[in-house]
This record gives sequence, C-alpha cells and structure tokens, in this order.
Amino acid sequence: MHETIADPQIVARSVFLTARWLDLAIVNFEIDPAALEPLVPRGTELDRWQGRPLVSLVGFLFHDTRVLGIPVPFHRNFREVNLRFFVRRRAGDGWRRGVVFVKEYASRRAVSWVARRLYGENYVTARMGHAVDPAPADPLGPRSAAYWWRAAGREHCLKVHAVGPPHHAAPAGLEEFIVENYWGYSSGLKGGTLEYRVDHPRWNLWTGQRANFDGDVAQLYGPRFVEALTSRPVSSLLADGSAVIVYRGRRLTAE
Repeated sequence: MHETIADPQIVARSVFLTARWLDLAIVNFEIDPAALEPLVPRGTELDRWQGRPLVSLVGFLFHDTRVLGIPVPFHRNFREVNLRFFVRRRAGDGWRRGVVFVKEYASRRAVSWVARRLYGENYVTARMGHAVDPAPADPLGPRSAAYWWRAAGREHCLKVHAVGPPHHAAPAGLEEFIVENYWGYSSGLKGGTLEYRVDHPRWNLWTGQRANFDGDVAQLYGPRFVEALTSRPVSSLLADGSAVIVYRGRRLTAE
C-alpha cells in the first residue's frame, strides 16, 4: 500500500498538481537491462519483474488538471502517451518503487513546458487523438482504448483490446508491479535526481487480450528501444483510472 500524509495542511502545501487520469492503455515489454542502465537516475536501481526489466507504453487522458490548485485555461483536458521503466530506491521507510519516464508526448504545449522546466521530464508536444470503447452492458464484454499521435513525420498508434471482468491487481503479481508505483524519479534537472510522490486509489483493471503498437521506435525513442518495442508484449491491460495527486519534487542528496 502506498503512503499517505495524515496532516491536511502538509498535503495542501505539498501538492503540485491534481487531475484525473482516465482510460489508461498499458502495454509492457521485456528489455535488455543494458538499454536502461544509462538512464537510471543516481540513487535508484532498476526494479525487475522476476529478474526481468520491463518498459511500458502508456496512453491516457488528463482531465480537470490543476496546477497549484489553479485550472489553466485550455489545458485542463489533454492526451498523453509515455514510455516508462521501473526503478526502486531504499529510503528510511524501506523500498520506494517508482517509474522513470523515457519520453512523454502530450497534446498541450504549456504542459510540456512546465514538465520540462520543473520536473526535468522529456516532454514533447504532438498532435494527438484517441478512441475509447466503454464497457458494454455486459460487464464481461470487450472494451478497447487507442491513442495516436503525430511525430517524426508520421502517425503512431497504441491500442489495447481487453476482455473479462474488472478486477484489482493481485498482490505480488505482474499487474501490481506495473500499476502500483507511487514515486517518480527524474535526472533531467541540474543538481541530481528529483524524487516526487504520486497518490491515487487502486484502479479497476481489464486483462488485455491483444495489443498493438504501430510506430517508428527509433525516431520516437532511439535505437536502444527498437528490439524491445518491436517484440511481442509481455502483457497488456486497461485501467479505468482515478483522481491523482502529484506532489512537489525534492532533489535527493547522498545518503
């Protein structure tokens, strides 16, 4: 279970961004650790699923976005597709499991600017679209989510088709490893690693039956990711999402 801060005044002072993350399409791939090691922020280490490093492509919607409690005109609702991998850091309270973003494509220019300047994230603005087929009247019926974006002179698309009943991630399972991460790490800012916390309740998940990523991996993310992202996915899933809180980051010092 992720941490919570009991004192409401501490929470209010610490919050950087609030939003709703909705209709997440998540596709996961195994990758050679050598491709990720140069990107691991100082003070963290690769987190592995049963000994294997993974990367995830994630498409989703931002809704009702507020920065420091203020809704930014024309930037409350937008799309994002990101590529992330998993790290962990030993802190005084035990292991903190989190993610590192390789690159994030977003449909609003101001969002990209803020993320680059304040969190050192590799955000790129792109023209984007999406299509979500909601759960039918039959809770066991199919559902799907697709996100597409234009970059490097062509259109790219991520799509997941899922079946079965909604469920929560099983303890110590692959889905928990993928979605139950409540820390973010970035080494894009001068002065070392930035650590920030993200809070949200547990999501309803649907098991992916098939997934498709059609994109120019080398142009989007660089040659080190071509082998992984053109291979068969380890798994895929859909998540309904929820309200989220992103807290202010802090630079890590040597411990």
